[in-house]
Amino acid sequence: MLAALALALAPAAQARVPKDFIGITSEDVFAGSSSYRDSTISSQASMRIGLTRQTFDWSDIERSKGHYSLTAYDAYVAAEATHGMRVMPILFRAPAFYRRSHGRDACPPRSNKSMASFAQALVARYGPGGSLWKDRPGLRKVPIRSWEIWNEPSLAAYWCGKPKAKAYVKMLKTVGRAIKKRDRHAEIVTAGLPNSLLRRAVRLTKFIKQMYKAKAARYFDTLAINSYAKNKKALTHLLRSVRALMNRSHDRRAKIWITEIGWGDRGPRSRFIVGAKGQASRIKSSIAYIRKARRRLKLRGFVYFSWRDAGAYPPAFQDLWGLHTGLLTRTGGQKPAFAAFQGAVRKLR
Repeated sequence: MLAALALALAPAAQARVPKDFIGITSEDVFAGSSSYRDSTISSQASMRIGLTRQTFDWSDIERSKGHYSLTAYDAYVAAEATHGMRVMPILFRAPAFYRRSHGRDACPPRSNKSMASFAQALVARYGPGGSLWKDRPGLRKVPIRSWEIWNEPSLAAYWCGKPKAKAYVKMLKTVGRAIKKRDRHAEIVTAGLPNSLLRRAVRLTKFIKQMYKAKAARYFDTLAINSYAKNKKALTHLLRSVRALMNRSHDRRAKIWITEIGWGDRGPRSRFIVGAKGQASRIKSSIAYIRKARRRLKLRGFVYFSWRDAGAYPPAFQDLWGLHTGLLTRTGGQKPAFAAFQGAVRKLR
């Protein structure tokens, strides 16, 4: 009888998702006051969100060569840790004195070794043996173990106008190895790769093929996809095609992390602006598909973009569809998407 009971319970135990499977992008938490930060993280944790994906802006941290300003990031990581939340940093945006071009703020560095030093400084501060935890012995220890290297290098805007997979793999190799030297069990996550139709973007499947041709499989543990899709059907096709491509490239071991997914309710015309009801229904159906396909496609997790709507960025203050993907409005009101997300993640067991 006990053996039969154990067998009956085994599938449920195996199906349980990791704590950091459900993620959120919430730039408002990083930028907000300490009271806002605490209350918002508490709300997110109560919804079974276990991870936040946050840009660690290299140009903001290393303001002069070899000198790292981490005060703001210390407070942020500590606040997330207090609530048991994991952080996945995006290592992005080289300082002007390291960039290939002074005219573009999203150019990669001239030397990947400078970025490797930056990454090692972060591991030394926030990794398992990090000085943050030693400096604050009363703080709940939730070290950073997953590191995302750059963002969307297949887009011209994020690779100095000329995206090249081979050049990105060189960055992945140098920076990933530097991280592993400090924490050999760290998870190296590729930059989130978008399925973009922009004119100067390298198409997703082409970029991934070029990465594998450049031996990228040796240098990462998890492939990240910024998997914006028109609806659940398009998402299904996208994830299946990426998994099939990875398998054909003899990389069945690597997992897929959906590092951005979302829809807007209103805003500039886009295939991703779908109205309030459309946003809610797509969230519900897509998370249901992720739950169903999680093991078959080896999904590491997903990160919804984003928690709250945002205002247009200076200096251009151009309205973009991605500013309207929040579960909350700019004033903090709950959209129908909030309840849809909350209900969908409850079923992820």
